[in-house]
Amino acid sequence: MFEQFIPVLLVLLVAAAFAGLFLGLSSWLGPSRPSALKNSIYECGVPARGSTQIRFFVRFFLVALFFLLFDLEAVFLYPWVILYKGMLAAGHGMFALGEMGAFVAVLLVGFIYIWKKGGLEWQ
Repeated sequence: MFEQFIPVLLVLLVAAAFAGLFLGLSSWLGPSRPSALKNSIYECGVPARGSTQIRFFVRFFLVALFFLLFDLEAVFLYPWVILYKGMLAAGHGMFALGEMGAFVAVLLVGFIYIWKKGGLEWQ
């Protein structure tokens, strides 16, 4: 069984070797001219002002969670719909439907969580 993974391990080893080689070469051969301006903190080209310890609403995290929740639903639901006809023909239609029902139930729990926390309300 280990023989099946030898090509994959070889590719991973070669990829790690190339990554290490090129990172080492770029740090060794690349120009390094540090200055106070280059070492200063900036955000999108704008110098930082004030404290970095600012408070912001959890609503932003909830919106990000909401986006990820339904983005993943679309990513996983589309291939399942494409393969469902083949699963039906193989006699696994109810199992596939149950699995997708469990997946959608988890998404529904996430949606209800966001709804109860007020992530859908903008004031």
